[in-house]
Amino acid sequence: PPGFEWTVLNIENEVGELYDLLANNYVEDDDCMFRFDYSREFLIWALTPPGYLPDFHLGVRSSKSKKLIAFISGVPATVRAYDKEIKTVEINFLCVHKKLRSKRLAPVLIKEITRRVNHTGVFQAVYTAGVVLPVPVAACRYHHRSLQPRKLVEVGFSRLAPRMTMARLVKLYKLPSETSIPNLRPMTPKDVPGAHKLLTEYLKKFKLTVLFTADEVGHWLLPRDGVVNSFVVVDESNTVTDLCSFYHLPSTILGQDDTLRAAYSFYNVATSTTLTALMQDCLILAKGLDQDVFNALNLMDNDEFLSDLKFGLGDGKLHYYLYNWGCQPMTSSDVGIVLL
Repeated sequence: PPGFEWTVLNIENEVGELYDLLANNYVEDDDCMFRFDYSREFLIWALTPPGYLPDFHLGVRSSKSKKLIAFISGVPATVRAYDKEIKTVEINFLCVHKKLRSKRLAPVLIKEITRRVNHTGVFQAVYTAGVVLPVPVAACRYHHRSLQPRKLVEVGFSRLAPRMTMARLVKLYKLPSETSIPNLRPMTPKDVPGAHKLLTEYLKKFKLTVLFTADEVGHWLLPRDGVVNSFVVVDESNTVTDLCSFYHLPSTILGQDDTLRAAYSFYNVATSTTLTALMQDCLILAKGLDQDVFNALNLMDNDEFLSDLKFGLGDGKLHYYLYNWGCQPMTSSDVGIVLL
């Protein structure tokens, strides 16, 4: 529309502008109590994986003030849907300033990013949305595990059930103070080849997955303070046998001067222990990093531990979509992709 112009964001230098746009205008819960608060470091991590194209960091500015008022991003990924390998982009961070939502900018952004992606010879995309659009390939449910139950009740994230006292709730969600799996430690660069091999083998069992390179595994999983944490178990022969990981996505608590610190389950593989034991240690490690809640979708093998580790079913559904690619619908446990 008149009065607006395209811009390609230099993420390293202009991440502050993107942070401000998302922090004030991005995803809120249905009750308008919480809004995602992606950190600047998180945005740089999410948008600059190996092989990223700056052209796919697409913004719209006001011609007059030059203020960033809308954004959409794509990052290249090789995806397998059933037995077909597809060059795609992962579309994310579609955001339009609240005051301009009547301008129909979102369809214009989608059309332009599609044109730019097509220009590179890629014609498919993968994305997620909380709403139902034509036609989801799968739907996953969020589950939440309280780490700081008192705070979660106080800020309105959860509530005390009838006949439940705060003392009993705190006791119910109490975790051991120490992890139980021997030799579980933070992932380091020398673990990347082993973690890549372990994860690649594990993801073969699912119907929708990313085919990661070793460089991509290093980018997505090597620990970054306040962004992503990954832990591995390595046996005597230096083989990575287990992997657990989570990323940090806090939410602003609207109307309060406080933040809800949330860890989100990322990629987890257990071979020397049970997935439940590995994820219990993952919860302990997340709590040790001052997280208030641990969130997980019921994809991959996550159903194995959700009940045993006292995850509660959330309100939200996350629908997975493949653009310009037809395939049979699948169940949540067939999905092996976690999009940020």
